[in-house]
Amino acid sequence: MELGFSKWVLAFALSSWLLFSRAHSEAILKVRGVNLGGWLVIEGWIKPSLFDAIPNGDMLDGTEVRFKSVSSHKYLSAENGGGMGVTVDKDVAFSWETFKLWRVSASEFQLRTSQGYFLTCYGEGCSVSATANSPSEGEIFYIERNNNNQVHIKLITGDYMQVTVGNLMTADYPGKPGWDDNAATFEMMIVANDLHGDYQLANGYGHHQAKEVLKKHRNSFITMDDFKFLYRHGINTVRIPVGWWIAFDPDPPAPFIGGCLKALDNAFSWAQAYNIKCIIDLHAAPGSQNGAEHSASRDGTTGWPTSPEYVSKTLDVIDFLASRYATNPALLGIELLNEPSASLVPMEVLVPYYKQGYDIVRKHSTTAYVIICQRIGNADPIELYHANISSHNLVVDLHYYNLFDAYFVNMSTVDNIDFVHKSRGAQLQALNSAKWPACFCW
Repeated sequence: MELGFSKWVLAFALSSWLLFSRAHSEAILKVRGVNLGGWLVIEGWIKPSLFDAIPNGDMLDGTEVRFKSVSSHKYLSAENGGGMGVTVDKDVAFSWETFKLWRVSASEFQLRTSQGYFLTCYGEGCSVSATANSPSEGEIFYIERNNNNQVHIKLITGDYMQVTVGNLMTADYPGKPGWDDNAATFEMMIVANDLHGDYQLANGYGHHQAKEVLKKHRNSFITMDDFKFLYRHGINTVRIPVGWWIAFDPDPPAPFIGGCLKALDNAFSWAQAYNIKCIIDLHAAPGSQNGAEHSASRDGTTGWPTSPEYVSKTLDVIDFLASRYATNPALLGIELLNEPSASLVPMEVLVPYYKQGYDIVRKHSTTAYVIICQRIGNADPIELYHANISSHNLVVDLHYYNLFDAYFVNMSTVDNIDFVHKSRGAQLQALNSAKWPACFCW
């Protein structure tokens, strides 16, 4: 990369010094490393240009929108978040009037309510309701848009939606509407467009173009020269985020794009060449463990903790990664799950998963560190020390975010590290007083 050292480190998202630390006398590896964020798991804020060529790029999966009739000046509403017919009768918009997009193509979308129902309407003259639990053909709507963010909505049959005198939304507008104040024209307001991850990129471009975009990105964003740069500056470890779909390479389930596994293999080869260790971090679990773009959530929802099938599939991914890299001399450890949500992932789900994941890694390696991440949100990491997961080569990953806040903007890398030592020191000392697990912080 053609950036100075401090800017280069910043580009890797959450980059910082790491330390496997323990307050006891046994020897333990001191780690100085960076997180290779934005490479094999996409985070749009790291490289926004990846999304630049997507048509209707402000209407990606998970985008939150509202529709207001230009004739009645009322909002489209799914009362109680769905489960009944929709109306166009609200003067003010809140959650019932907000819909999440599921993108089918650049102009075709499914609309999801705040309670997870999909808008549905079958055939000419039908009334729209919010009663579908899962989307199919009858839940696909074409959205035609002009330059003033006005839209027409029609079914796949070609029938245009309009507002009736009874404030319903029906598929029976006669002919093709113009852009005047007619009953088939709506103002579309984009409330939030915050998700820019692997799901949004792949589904936004479509498979063929996304494959080309990601191939170029994966081949250029991190290269062997970067590992050489890290080695020259005393970095001895890289943490490499991966998504669950890597276990299905080269043909993962749609919309995900293959190629991550080859890139990860390359990283291990480069790491060996420069005496750098690798931590494989499962950053995105099936269904998403936190609803964020970097866990490949489609629309901001968190489905992982409520699905035994997703949890089981995640364990299969850990088994795949451990079996493939356990004997590689560059492997330092495997992180079982990045940033599970404190509010949505209960310890009753997380601890058994961590225990099973630990056993799976141990099946393949007695020496690799098994890393468990704290829950993100209102949770104390000490809870993981009380979980009795293991006493051998277990590490708790602490995430101290010295970014996303104006306070840190003008602070240097060293200033940020000093801030962690001074402001987090008491907690780190308390955690380090335990014999195991060890801990490191980002």
